[in-house]
Amino acid sequence: MKDVIDVMELQREKSRRTTTVDYRQLDFKGGFTPASFIFECGKKLNGQPLTLATAAVIMHRFFKEVDPMGYDLFLIASSSLYLAGKVKDDPLKIRDIINVSHNTLHRGSSPLEIGDEYWNMRDAIVQAELLIMRVLKFEVGTVHPHKYMLHYLKSMEGWLGKDTWETVPVSKLAAAFLQDFHMDPAVLDYAPQHIAVACISLALQCYGVQLPLMEDLDDEAWYAVFVKDLQKDKHWEIMEKIMEVFNKEISSH
Repeated sequence: MKDVIDVMELQREKSRRTTTVDYRQLDFKGGFTPASFIFECGKKLNGQPLTLATAAVIMHRFFKEVDPMGYDLFLIASSSLYLAGKVKDDPLKIRDIINVSHNTLHRGSSPLEIGDEYWNMRDAIVQAELLIMRVLKFEVGTVHPHKYMLHYLKSMEGWLGKDTWETVPVSKLAAAFLQDFHMDPAVLDYAPQHIAVACISLALQCYGVQLPLMEDLDDEAWYAVFVKDLQKDKHWEIMEKIMEVFNKEISSH
């Protein structure tokens, strides 16, 4: 298995790359890049993290049910973002979504004037939203790993001690891993509690943090405090999937 410490180098490599991506020139495989498009547009729209995660999950679920080649990936991504804003009570104005999506696809372009192109895109987003709802049988709610991660990290803060917690940004890195895992449709394949544990575990290993009272026990023993049904093999499988996200993103540039 790839050494988990290599993830830190992958992340440094990722941070050195320009964020300007021509999405139209990329090869879409496994739903990865459309999720990247969602997160870029969502951040420009000041969407909440849970809203963006919900949009990514909605998009992955939709493409799991249909043939992606039969749809405009950017349209579905934009509509997923619009729908997620409603689901999470984080209203994102459709006009803003249209302009941000258009500008993200066409770098440097001006906001669309109120005309045929604007109205056609608006109608397409609304119709795609209805299509997504029908395909997902109107079940668009999501139980996110975020709330479990927050609970686990709060408990671990007292476990590690305030000094260590403030010195080593475990929570920040774990949250970054969680966001990046939403780039991949594999995020649908695991229980949210297990994903939260895997992200935290990966962050602990990257920083070489050893939890108190765990020195003489199995490295995996710490998370048994939080989840009882996560087997060691499954735990490592999820961490490997998270690391694969970095490989996919770097290879796509």
